[in-house]
Amino acid sequence: MRRLRRPIVAVLAASLLVVVQAIADPTGLLALVGWPGGALQAGLVWPLAPYAVFVPVLLGVVWWAAVRAGERFWTMFAGVVLAVLLAQAASPFVMVWDAATAAWAAGYVTAKALPAAAIVAAATRWLGGRSTRPTYARGGVWPAAIAFGALAPVAAGSWWTGAAYAPLVPAPRPERGLLSVAVAVALLIGAAWLCLRWMRRRVPGVLGVWLGVLAGGALFGLVQAAVGFVVDEGLAGDLWPLMAAYVHVADGLSFAACVGWMPAVLAVVVDRLRRPRPVTTDAEAVPASSPDAADAPPGASGRVGPAAPRRSWPIAAVALASVVVAALIVTPVVLTGGGVAEDRAAAAAEASIPEGFLRADGDRITDGEGHDVLLRGVNVNQLVDFYQPRAEVPATRPLTEDDFAGMAEYGFDVVRLGISWSTLEPTRGELDTGYLRRIDQAVEWAKDHGIRTVIDLHQDGWSNAATAEGTVCRPGTDPMWGYDGAPGWATITDDAPRCAFTGRDISPAGDRAFQHFWFDTDGIQTALVRTWGELAGRYADEPAVAGFDLMNEPGFGETAPVTTSLLLGRYYDRAIQAIRDAGAPQIVFIEPSILWSGLGIDSGPSLGFTDDANIVFSPHLYAESITMDHSLGLPTIVGTARQLDLAARVAEAYGVPLWSGEYGYWGDEASIAEHIGRYADAEDAHRLGSAYWVWKQSCGDPQNGIGDVGLGLVPEDCATGQDGPRNEPLLAVLSRAYPQASPGRLTSLQADGSALAMTGTVDAATCGLDVWIPGEAEPEPRMEGLTDVELRKVDGGWHVTACAEGDYSFTTD
Repeated sequence: MRRLRRPIVAVLAASLLVVVQAIADPTGLLALVGWPGGALQAGLVWPLAPYAVFVPVLLGVVWWAAVRAGERFWTMFAGVVLAVLLAQAASPFVMVWDAATAAWAAGYVTAKALPAAAIVAAATRWLGGRSTRPTYARGGVWPAAIAFGALAPVAAGSWWTGAAYAPLVPAPRPERGLLSVAVAVALLIGAAWLCLRWMRRRVPGVLGVWLGVLAGGALFGLVQAAVGFVVDEGLAGDLWPLMAAYVHVADGLSFAACVGWMPAVLAVVVDRLRRPRPVTTDAEAVPASSPDAADAPPGASGRVGPAAPRRSWPIAAVALASVVVAALIVTPVVLTGGGVAEDRAAAAAEASIPEGFLRADGDRITDGEGHDVLLRGVNVNQLVDFYQPRAEVPATRPLTEDDFAGMAEYGFDVVRLGISWSTLEPTRGELDTGYLRRIDQAVEWAKDHGIRTVIDLHQDGWSNAATAEGTVCRPGTDPMWGYDGAPGWATITDDAPRCAFTGRDISPAGDRAFQHFWFDTDGIQTALVRTWGELAGRYADEPAVAGFDLMNEPGFGETAPVTTSLLLGRYYDRAIQAIRDAGAPQIVFIEPSILWSGLGIDSGPSLGFTDDANIVFSPHLYAESITMDHSLGLPTIVGTARQLDLAARVAEAYGVPLWSGEYGYWGDEASIAEHIGRYADAEDAHRLGSAYWVWKQSCGDPQNGIGDVGLGLVPEDCATGQDGPRNEPLLAVLSRAYPQASPGRLTSLQADGSALAMTGTVDAATCGLDVWIPGEAEPEPRMEGLTDVELRKVDGGWHVTACAEGDYSFTTD
């Protein structure tokens, strides 16, 4: 019974923790196993997996850890961390049967695993009975350490990618280069060797090796974080290094948890083949009746002397060598084949896009005639089907041609036009012809004023459904307004409560609706894919439509990153294929999940989610604005300038251009003035296009909150319903000079009002430079490498056109 006490205590502590967290967490997102409310659909796997898979795996590994590693707090702590990570990996695996994503997903519970491990380990140590703290024969360390490092390039999966991985941070992904792989593998081997030397003396058998490499994975992440701190600008006024460190450690832990059993088995096999013969003294030997004796492998004792190996160890060496050879073969093959970016560039070179249509070309948006194109403009939400909090206050303002004329006066050359699925397809399978005509009209008005359109399928909080009357929200959540998005027929909530946690984008009902969408319950995702094909086909011959944004700020559902990476990528791939099948050649703008807008970073779709090359990465860059840290009054996680660096890093990994689909929303004029200049400088430094949020926002828009003024570049006086005074200092920054088109490649850009300094280079002489300069005064540009210069006065400013040859420059004061 003494031997059972410790595992029983551990399992009871873990079980109690699961239950308490499920009760206390109103959303199900913060607990190890959540219960946000609503009914389970027994015919589906994913709703049951957290309970039928996660819990049994968790408790089973906790029992094992308590039996083998429960004598000490820190070994038991590592065992519970392993249990949580393995349970997390197992649960999404049975949902999607994708081992790479499931294994990587294990790291997403690191913030839950560490405190849970501390609680369970403490309970086990204090209530589990007397501890003898035995030590064991260490056995082989190098075989497991080498195998752990050698496996990394072979099984890289989704690990070691994303915004956290600065270019000089060593990571064992073959496409990062042989030097990075070599350094990373060496660090993994060293970290594992160091941790195995400590762990194997305290935990016997397979589990001891597994926990050793688990600790080694965490140590490797800390080394990566230290390198990142040095090469990635340190603190720089935000807490990004801490966030990056968390990602590095989480990746190291999840990798070790999911592949660590392989070096563990190898190490035990090597030990058995070597047949160690321990040398002990009678005084130090573990008695046969000791609870540890039955579990101890050959060579276990209180204190162990040197072993005498036999000559059968070459068999184990062959097994170890096979792992290393596999890594040496796989790595050069992957390097030869190139990475995702190289594959996408090759696909782009072969793509056939009609003349006059914009296209993605490497890291640039071009017009197909050798000209870089900067798309800078605004979001328009005046066609969005918003929830209307008060019947007497309209939720949107009318969209007219005057709106587009006004945009052109500020030099904007693009509009991100928000539309709603709920209005587009109120009845399943039937697109509303009246709404389609309104979209057509908006595209035509924009075209008449020299503005391209990005058609954005907009949603916020999944739908415009509000909290139903009579709903009792759990403590920690509040009744909420609706917002906008999907039609009622596509909204499946299983009666989960529509109650908000920290904001509109986290509610049990919204998360459950997104979950059903990602898993295509009742074919609702398939329906939207079909709708995208029909809508895109309508504009297949219209070059004024720059592209299609497949979903605004996709929700994470209940199982990120399975939803926010794998399933989001699958939806994008299906929708892109439907768009291409409809004959539409335009750019497709792909967004990461709402996590990017809320945290300043996110994983995004897996790198190879589509073979299509005409795509653009379009995160929303709201750092220091409506991100969760700012909303909760916490220190800034990601600063304004750094967010553009991180977004550019991810776009580079995809091998596509970057375009900021939304930014702004800093609040009052003083806050806007503080931030907009820094954002503009960073945007120019990256030669980036964007769309500011928002042109006009009605007083009745639920995002506005029905205050005194409807926010937007053209604000509304809520007392009169008329346009209010515009924020001219903000507009002066947004309408600053910039090249709408640049021959060849734009190489530098800096602007302040009408003052502009830019350079570019072109391989062969060509025309096509088109520079916007605001103001009434005629500009007097200084130029090199430019000819045939023409100035044209337009409302609000000037267009300067020219031809270029070789390297060129353009400067105005």
